[in-house]
Amino acid sequence: MSDPTPRIRTLSFLTPGNYPDDDPYAGLEDTLQLFEYGERLGFDGAWIRQRHLEHGVGSAAVFLAAAGQRTSRIELGTAVIPIGYESPFRLAEDLSLADVLSRGRLQAGFSAGTPPHAELIGHLVFDGDWRTYDLSYGRIARLIENLRGDYLGAADTVIRSPGNTQRPRLQPHNPGLIDRLWYGGGSTRSVRWAGENGLNLLTGNIVFGDHSDDFGTTQLTLIDEYRRSVDPARPARVAVGRVIVPFDSADRATRARYRQYAAGRHERTLAPQGERRVLFAPDLVGTAEEIVDRLRADPVLARTSELRLELPYEFRRADYEQILHDTVELIAPALGHRPTADQPGIEYDSGEVAASA
Repeated sequence: MSDPTPRIRTLSFLTPGNYPDDDPYAGLEDTLQLFEYGERLGFDGAWIRQRHLEHGVGSAAVFLAAAGQRTSRIELGTAVIPIGYESPFRLAEDLSLADVLSRGRLQAGFSAGTPPHAELIGHLVFDGDWRTYDLSYGRIARLIENLRGDYLGAADTVIRSPGNTQRPRLQPHNPGLIDRLWYGGGSTRSVRWAGENGLNLLTGNIVFGDHSDDFGTTQLTLIDEYRRSVDPARPARVAVGRVIVPFDSADRATRARYRQYAAGRHERTLAPQGERRVLFAPDLVGTAEEIVDRLRADPVLARTSELRLELPYEFRRADYEQILHDTVELIAPALGHRPTADQPGIEYDSGEVAASA
């Protein structure tokens, strides 16, 4: 009989990259320092959301290029880039450059479909009516082809620049990036497309109830469909996201704030939401012992080996550091994960939370 206990080999976190309207540098610097802190703790990956018109990171490639200079080992991910606003060639250039600068640590995740706020900024992105543009999976497929780095033009086509003559293709070219592309899939159609097109799968705390009202059942079905669709010869990765907020080292006021946060989001987990039947996973807020028990009972984690903490939007850097610390020290070992930091045993001063509460 197999052991149903999750065995997490890769532990990452996803952060929103928030900043105050009057001081964006301070918030972005906090996020860069959070990436550094996560690497010291022993996380395997740090991921950023890409958001437009909000107090967040509007260009994941630019941010991760900076993060690559502040870290040396940790994977650097995007979860996710809405492809609708992007030029498949220009984005491929930006991602390739950021990947080279990080020495091959980029993990680029995408989503397709009409991107957020299209009614407001679609006409600013495109020449002409944005509704006539391809905003579907085909846009991602074009980006993938660009990243393959095939030469452009006929076999004898060259371009000349001072001191150099070469065959033209996307530059810089890093062939390894093509295996580190991800899709944020929440529906049967999307995970099937991701598998058939050789992308890794990101599946978080939101899915669409195509066939069930139960979140866990639906997510397991999606993962199974993805694995049936992907080339069995390809070592495809599946990463599962959960909102995990341990508060063992937090003070009393912070614990109450965390619980209030979870309580305000609980109702949405009780039934499918809206026309698309959106299903939400419950937030995991409590002591490390309570969270470990719930993760061990999670049937999805028993079938995967990569876990991504989805950090709440509303919190502060001190909160995030406390959550990451408690996760590494108190939760990860119980799930079979071992930190990969060069200097284990990083200590967290819980007084920082008290001072900022």
